[in-house]
Amino acid sequence: MSEVSAAEAALATEGQPTIFDKLLSGDIPSTEVHSDDLCYAFRDISPQGPTHVLVIPKDRDGLTRLSSAREDQKSLLGHLVYTAGKIGKKECPEGFRVVVNEGVQGAQSVYHLHVHVIGGRQMNWPPG
Repeated sequence: MSEVSAAEAALATEGQPTIFDKLLSGDIPSTEVHSDDLCYAFRDISPQGPTHVLVIPKDRDGLTRLSSAREDQKSLLGHLVYTAGKIGKKECPEGFRVVVNEGVQGAQSVYHLHVHVIGGRQMNWPPG
């Protein structure tokens, strides 16, 4: 399935439990990179670079996409980005990319907000 097809299919599931919920509950295994009270970071099972880590909120609380964030979630969003930066600095000291996919045209395939940390190789621009 292409990224676009996956994003189109995922839109129909917005608001429903996701693979990340199963991962957080321990029903699906993952390789932990970081965990604290607010977020969990783990290695992507389909990495787009030598380093590819996803940072997710532990409590989705309606945060299915960046554009659905509420005013009271600003500190959580900052924490997710801060955590992504700490992981990137540690794992990719020469540089990394932080990505948040949004909606079908942004190729969002899981409707549980997540921040990608990708690095370990030269990134190209434009990203495509």
